[in-house]
Amino acid sequence: MRRHSPFIYTLILLMIAGCSGKETISIPDQDVTTAWAEMTMFISQYTPANSPTYASRGIGYIGLTMYESIVHGYPGYQSMVGQLNGLSNLPQPEPGVTYDWIVSLNAGQAYILKNIYHQTSDANKLRIDSLERAFSDYFKEKVNDKQIIERSITYGRSVAEAIFNWSKTDGGHRGYLNNFDKEFVHPNRPGSWKPPLYAQSFSHHPLHPHWGKNRTFLKQNANLPIPEMIPYDTSKTSAYYQEFLRVYEKDKVLTQEEKEIAIWWGDDPDETFTPPGHSYYLATTVIKNTNPELIVCAETYARMGMAVADAFINCWKWKYHFFSERPNTFIPQFIDQEWESFWPDPPFPAFPSGHAIQAAAAATVLENIFNEPLTLIDSAHVGRERDEIRDVDFKARSFTRFWDFAQETADSRFYGGIHTPQDNRVGLEEGSRIASHVNGLNWRREN
Repeated sequence: MRRHSPFIYTLILLMIAGCSGKETISIPDQDVTTAWAEMTMFISQYTPANSPTYASRGIGYIGLTMYESIVHGYPGYQSMVGQLNGLSNLPQPEPGVTYDWIVSLNAGQAYILKNIYHQTSDANKLRIDSLERAFSDYFKEKVNDKQIIERSITYGRSVAEAIFNWSKTDGGHRGYLNNFDKEFVHPNRPGSWKPPLYAQSFSHHPLHPHWGKNRTFLKQNANLPIPEMIPYDTSKTSAYYQEFLRVYEKDKVLTQEEKEIAIWWGDDPDETFTPPGHSYYLATTVIKNTNPELIVCAETYARMGMAVADAFINCWKWKYHFFSERPNTFIPQFIDQEWESFWPDPPFPAFPSGHAIQAAAAATVLENIFNEPLTLIDSAHVGRERDEIRDVDFKARSFTRFWDFAQETADSRFYGGIHTPQDNRVGLEEGSRIASHVNGLNWRREN
């Protein structure tokens, strides 16, 4: 809980303001966006059966809802209607009347979060309701116009409802009900993925084997060509063998900092808000540091969410196309039968790296919106208990370029011994390509 305390502090301030009987504090609009982002990360982390795949989908729709709930209040910006894959219409604001757009955003975020995470606990749904109500009460007193407030709430919810209904047709609706398909037939060919003994999951079936068939947010991202992978070859001079040899040799000389990096970016869904949640966290940190106007906050979350979601769909499409093995099966068979990776294997095939592809997508979005250089402190896991098994503490990471965190995320999987260099290299390349398509949408009218 303490790692997600900012939105709790916001809630306490709002309650104090409400109890005072008069407006005693001022909540910037930007803080409303980050409070909802933090609530999204909290719900993601503390909802059973969550997965990186499902979390990526969630932030895609939640971020888009934030943007669409306010975009018509900014004449220089454009809706994504007609630009996204199958999004042909959304509710329009009534012409000639006044809306309070931050009130619309507040209502829309509560609706979409509760519906995307329909399976979350009643206690979590009460947390969502409490945050919505606290902001709503605050703005009611601030605006002091019942009709504007009610009209804005209705509009925000109608946008969220329309986006949620659209989401139900993408192939991933309630995907948490079938994380592991027991009927899925595993390809059995040389170099194919096999469930290792040292793994994050007890399941012998890989996670979401059909996720790559889901609808992408952008048609352009659905039509990307399959990347090339080094052909299977167990001879010691082959490029394929050398990929795994590099993993094996690196494991023997890991520095303490490299171990810290491997642990920091693990983002196990059983313990954290997943890798997509980590990217959403970094976007939130940048917004807090730069304090852009409200529409830029919403645009950032929309771009970030959709880029990461499309990155995961393509990554899973390619993972199950190649169904490639990880070092924990190749190295014991061909290099050292006693070897185990520093970090346990996730339950799905290797190529390309999901960590790398989503981190590259996130960095490419942030590079396009915000100026560099910067000082970005990632404190996502500060406060977690020390990993006694691996003799590693959770220490904050610091970056001066957005791409540096993407590269470090990819490197962390190499240090952890669960990805080869080519898994990471291709993941970074494809994630950047996917996000560049999102950046290229017509966000502003001058474009």
